[in-house]
Amino acid sequence: MTSTTQVSLPWHRREDTWAIFIALGLVALVTAAFLTGSARVVTSTALTIPAWSSDLGKVRAALGKNPLAAVSLFGLSLAVFTGAAAFMRWDTLKYAAGFAVLFVFSFVVTILGSNQYLKDWQLETPLLALLVGMLIGNVTPLPAWFQSALRTEFYVKTGIVLMGATLPFTIILQAGPLAILQATIVAVLTFASIHLAATRLFGLDPRFAACLGAGGSICGVSAAIAIGGASRAEKEHVSVAISLVIVWAVAMIFVLPVWARHLGMAPGPTGAWIGTSEFADAAGFAAAAAVGDERAIKTFTLMKVVGRDMFVGIWALLVAFLSVTVWEKAGAAKGERVGAGEIWRRFPKFIVGFFVASVLVTVVVALLGPQANSAFTREAIGPIKTLRGWAFTWAFLSIGFTTRFRELTRFGWKPLAAFAIGVALNVPLGYWLSNHVFAGYWLALN
Repeated sequence: MTSTTQVSLPWHRREDTWAIFIALGLVALVTAAFLTGSARVVTSTALTIPAWSSDLGKVRAALGKNPLAAVSLFGLSLAVFTGAAAFMRWDTLKYAAGFAVLFVFSFVVTILGSNQYLKDWQLETPLLALLVGMLIGNVTPLPAWFQSALRTEFYVKTGIVLMGATLPFTIILQAGPLAILQATIVAVLTFASIHLAATRLFGLDPRFAACLGAGGSICGVSAAIAIGGASRAEKEHVSVAISLVIVWAVAMIFVLPVWARHLGMAPGPTGAWIGTSEFADAAGFAAAAAVGDERAIKTFTLMKVVGRDMFVGIWALLVAFLSVTVWEKAGAAKGERVGAGEIWRRFPKFIVGFFVASVLVTVVVALLGPQANSAFTREAIGPIKTLRGWAFTWAFLSIGFTTRFRELTRFGWKPLAAFAIGVALNVPLGYWLSNHVFAGYWLALN
């Protein structure tokens, strides 16, 4: 998940860099607080909203018990994200003002998403945030200063690095090769089906087809951007691919969890299926969270982040090579070369932060005794999961606020048909691999 714009920036001005710094800084802070006996400071900042039904009594009681929790969470979040925005040379005043409003929305949506009746209808915080954002974003114009805070990928990357701290590295080592194998099967076949359909059936430019194939087979929006840059696709081609990814990603948020429940799938295989068949990290997390079981989130992360997202660098190199040697004959005639360094240049760096967070927490757990491990899980891992949830809520709201229905009807039927062919292959293939071929592995993960 990295864009060509981000890749061209110095390391200290990239979202990946600051997502890693923020998330690892929070992990280090939480761990240090636990080891020094100051865990209460962290738990008071990691605001949680209890489930409620007919009235807000439980919510008021929880907020009254810790009245500074919301203020502390807002202050910490505003400070770290605005500080990062300053280093990345964004307009910090506009960003800070926009983030303050975004935080208020996230606070309200989290309270609503904790309602038991909405939970029964699977309208928990992630989906509710998406729906609220889409409703408001398509009904009323949003001011530019507010839009400056709608940084979907920044929040997603931060949340994914935090997620690494909740996944022991031993589990990644155990399931990582399997996730990569399943991702390879799905990515290759889905990319090939979309590209062949786009070029052979519908006569689209092969570089346009590469953008569509990458968006449907690797990591959604960012893959379409990265592959578009690697293949020198037209700007309009990348925009259409992004629009199609958004359309299908939003649809799959609602379809996959309901379908899995109808088919009676277990949480582990369900998460792996979502990780195989979703097109964006934030949307996939929302779908996995809708399952209502942490195991689904865990297997989704292994499948999507460890399995699919890591392909973007390799895919960018292959597509750049094809573009130079096959699709751009003039470029090949000039002897233009694509270096192996393209893999690292395109590689989504935040994944490194994900692994580092996992290793750090795994080492801490290994050094603690069994009794301390239980306390660490409760007083350190628990708050990290809560902070992760807030980061993803900001991402879901950002997706909703920036999705424009009228813009999704401009790309014509040919790209839509080519992408749909890939979806028609991807979804059942992911189901078969997750629920049958590799089901034993996904079921064994706790």
